[in-house]
Amino acid sequence: MGIPVGKLSLYTALGGVRPSACLPITIDVGTNNETLLNDEYYIGLRQRRATGEEYHELLQEFMNAVKQNYGEKVLVQFEDFANHNAFDLLAKYSKSHLVFNDDIQGTASVVLAGLLAALRMIGGGLVDQTYLFLGAGEAGTGIAELIALEMSKHTELPVDDCRKKIWLVDSKGLLVESRKESLQHFKKPFAHEHEELKTLLEAVQSIKPTVLIGTSGVGKTFTQEVIEAMASFNEKPVIFSLSNPTSHSECTAEEAYTWSKGTAVFASGSPFDPVEYEGKTFVPGQSNNAYVFPGFGLGVVISGAIRVHDDMLLAASEALAEEATQENFDKGLIFPPFTNIRKISASIAAKVAAKAYDLGLASRLPRPDDLVKYAESCMYTPLYRSYR
Repeated sequence: MGIPVGKLSLYTALGGVRPSACLPITIDVGTNNETLLNDEYYIGLRQRRATGEEYHELLQEFMNAVKQNYGEKVLVQFEDFANHNAFDLLAKYSKSHLVFNDDIQGTASVVLAGLLAALRMIGGGLVDQTYLFLGAGEAGTGIAELIALEMSKHTELPVDDCRKKIWLVDSKGLLVESRKESLQHFKKPFAHEHEELKTLLEAVQSIKPTVLIGTSGVGKTFTQEVIEAMASFNEKPVIFSLSNPTSHSECTAEEAYTWSKGTAVFASGSPFDPVEYEGKTFVPGQSNNAYVFPGFGLGVVISGAIRVHDDMLLAASEALAEEATQENFDKGLIFPPFTNIRKISASIAAKVAAKAYDLGLASRLPRPDDLVKYAESCMYTPLYRSYR
């Protein structure tokens, strides 16, 4: 329960969504952990995990009940579902319900915002870069797909062509055409024509990416050789080490800046202290989902959106990227300071709501003239009565 309670606390604290409109839910489908099954104090459902048809029938019943009780405009956020279930549930219910998966869509939106901000530092557009991911699960493929969509939107190239700029490495090596039959469906769009390569270093040396993104959950995988290779053919290599917690981070901020000789544009999923290298202080940005999902949720609520559209996620990314200033960039920081998060959330909410209205998905009419002011006016702020 700590996960949904914590997420909803952030919706309220950072996005101003009133707590009385939030309901934390954990769906217990059992466990295959023998220790827990035999533990007399285990408070969960004491049975083996439901799978297949039984699992999907339960989710169907839950989704129907939510809509029946709370109506078309209730936002259901999926969190911490296993890969194979997460993609299937999002694909299935995004057509009939207002659903959002933070692991897939929230992560992607924040990382895309970081990339858009990073490009303001290094120059060029999204389409001018070559991307290499270490990790091809929910986060990796979700980010890759959103990058391709944003690229397509600004160049009018087909999304398929944009995906060809994006390469992914999973536990068995580079995703390539010859492996396509054995890949999970969400990986297949990123399997391109190339020889098979087993290691990340081989992939970096062969593909020569300008952007390296880690979503593997495996620490120390951006080795000195990998980062030195990135720095050898990029004036300012973009290196995002996104796995949490710190022990799982693909590399530390200090390693990224030191091994790249201070040229890396770096962001991480875990917090790192500022790094001093040759007299210059670099402040690593943290690619934290809390930048986006509270403001995104607020935008959905204030517009009365009935569906989540990919363009609403792109709008959230663009709004967050716009909040980064030259003062941030001078420190090497690609995300705005978290101290401004309520203002950032209002800006994101306004852009998301505007897109919902443009797409005809908003039900709260008429459309407010100033969506930023409207978002701020809708934000919950706890006011405590003074008794002295």
